[in-house]
Order: sequence, then structure tokens, then C-alpha cells
Amino acid sequence: MSILSVQSEAVLGIQRGLDDLRKTATEIASADQLNQAGEGSSLEGSLIDLEQAKTQIQASAKVVSAIDEVVGTILDIRV
Repeated sequence: MSILSVQSEAVLGIQRGLDDLRKTATEIASADQLNQAGEGSSLEGSLIDLEQAKTQIQASAKVVSAIDEVVGTILDIRV
């Protein structure tokens, strides 16, 4: 697997995470948070989804950062 394909996958991971984050934030904003019955399962699920999206974005960003370091090291060695 080439560096460019890994970088592309990492960027796609960030984009997917941001899409999930937007979707989940919309669900949370439109949820009936003050449900009289006290049911929070929909909100709880959305909060879990929000945390998963955040983790996906962070992991993908770390991959991009690692690729940046590798490319920088390669350039330093060649120059």
C-alpha cells in the first residue's frame, strides 16, 4: 500500500467522521431532550454515536500526522 493511498484513506476517515458528527449533532439538537416519560435512549444513542465519530476523526488525523512525519523524514534523508 502506498503512502498516498494510506493518506487518502485517512482523509476519507476524517470526512466520514465529520459527516457522522454533523448527522449526530442534528439528531441531538432535534431530540426531545425533556421527554416527560424520562426516556433518554434516543439521546443516549446519539451521544454514543457522537463519541464514536470523534474517535474516528482523531484516529484518522493521527494517521495523517504520521504520514506527514514519514514524508518529512524521507525528504530529510534524501536532501
